[in-house]
Parts: sequence; C-alpha cells; structure tokens
Amino acid sequence: MPIKEEYLRRNRTLWNTLRDVLKDEYEEYLRYITSPIYRPYIRANTLKITPEALKERLLAKGFVLEGTVLPYAFRVLHYPSEMGKTLEHFLGYYYVQDLASMLPAHILSPKPHSYVLDIAAAPGSKTTLLCALMENTGMVFANDASMDRVRALVNNVERMGCLNVVVSIYRGERLVRFYREYYDYVLVDAPCSSIGTLHKNPEVALWWSPKDVRVYSRVQYRLLLAGWEMLKPGGRLVYSTCTLTYQENEDVVEEFLRVSGARLVPVPDVGIGEVDGGIPGTKRFYPHRTATEGFFIALFEK
Repeated sequence: MPIKEEYLRRNRTLWNTLRDVLKDEYEEYLRYITSPIYRPYIRANTLKITPEALKERLLAKGFVLEGTVLPYAFRVLHYPSEMGKTLEHFLGYYYVQDLASMLPAHILSPKPHSYVLDIAAAPGSKTTLLCALMENTGMVFANDASMDRVRALVNNVERMGCLNVVVSIYRGERLVRFYREYYDYVLVDAPCSSIGTLHKNPEVALWWSPKDVRVYSRVQYRLLLAGWEMLKPGGRLVYSTCTLTYQENEDVVEEFLRVSGARLVPVPDVGIGEVDGGIPGTKRFYPHRTATEGFFIALFEK
C-alpha cells in the first residue's frame, strides 16, 4: 500500500525535511508517493536467460512489460500473479528490483575476471547484478554485518546461479585490516534512512528521525573510507544510498573528499529524469521525476 499523506504528516520532522530537500517540487513528489498506482521493475538474470526469452515467457503468462534504459530491465505495467511466486522467479530467471537500485552496479560496470567488493551486500540485489555483469567470472566479495540479512543474501546468490561470490559476515569498516588496496572495484551501497522508498515502504515514516540520520551518516562515512582504502590504485568506487537527506549523501561525500583526496568522476547521464546532486558530478533520482526509488549516486576513481 502506498503511503498516505495523513500518515506522513504524523512525522512532522520528516515532512519538513522532505520539503527542505525538494522545495518547489515537494507537492509533485507528494502526489507521486501517495498515488495508489505503483509499477515495479524486474531485472532479467542474464546468467540464466536472455531478456528477450524472459519477456516472451512472462508475456505468455499475462504480464505486461515495458522496456527501460537498461537492456536487461523491464517495468511491469501489469502482473496477473504475485511476482515473487512465479516459476520464473523460483528458477532465478529474474529479480524484482527497482531500476534506480540497478544503477549503482551498472555504473560501476566491473569488467569480467576482476575482483569486486560489495561492502554492505544484503539482500543481494546488487551483488547478483554484479555477477551477471561479470559473467560469473572473477570474484565478488559480498559482505554484510547482519546475520539475518546474510541469510537472504545467500538465498538470492544461490537462486540466481552466482558462482563467483564469497559471502562474509563482518563489520565492513573492519575489513580493511585484511584487504588493503585489494579490489579492482568497490560498491558502497550504504545502509541509510531509506526515505527514497516511502512510496512502497510507508513504515519508514514510523521510525524515521534526525537521530537516525546522524547515526547512519557516521556509518556511511566509515564504510566509504574503508572501501576506498581497500580499492586498488586505478580502481573505481560507487557510493550510493536510497535516501534523500543531504547529511547522508553530499555531506558524507564532501567529508570523504576532504580526507581522502579521492577524484570524483561525473556520474554518466542515465536519461530518466535524474538531476545533478549538490556536489557537481553526483546524481539524485527523485521518484516523481524518474518513476523510481529516490536515490543518490557518486563515482570515484583512485
């Protein structure tokens, strides 16, 4: 169920924070996230099936699909049955994943036979996409600090047929003691306050607070700095969140740049209505503009 305006108004701090971030676009944003119409996305698992073959199978079941800017992704305009309970889902032919959530791995674009770190990997949506992009070669080190979330990660890795994954349960910021300048690519899709997902996760409005934002921003900064230290010279790192606050996005990046001396690489245009972030070269994805989750992405090169 989409979030209701009255429900959001109960958390006045969140309401005011969103108004401060979105300014003149707030009313349009509010109409979008409170709309009863939600069109999810799926990603064809190219390790098991081609996008064309998947589309043919789902159309035969009564699905209505629309192409996207990514050749392996579809927007689902109509689904006759629960998407997580089809035979194709069980077989690992597709992953239910928001288009914006696919972009961090897509922009990182690791080459086959490379070593990749996904520092906060659970439940595995980006890990499994990284494996597909690498054609099951090289190695993806998928780490998460939560045992419960790692269970979902392992299940998804197995269902999607990913053969090049090493799963780790560890505090991401502590991995640097073992893997300094070890990885060709690093993905820091950091834990966050998740307000970019309000349109499909209204429960976020129940617990969200500025204190949570402060806590998350400290975690994000530590993960970003650790990920950078584990990246080889010449390597690339993507930092992303599914939230909209400046404290968890631009402020984290700004402090990281000040301390690390990293080179910020402009995030390439995707062409779905994204806007420049508060730091030139970063990108913001607002739900009402992009018809996706709210997201922030920054790209760095060592």
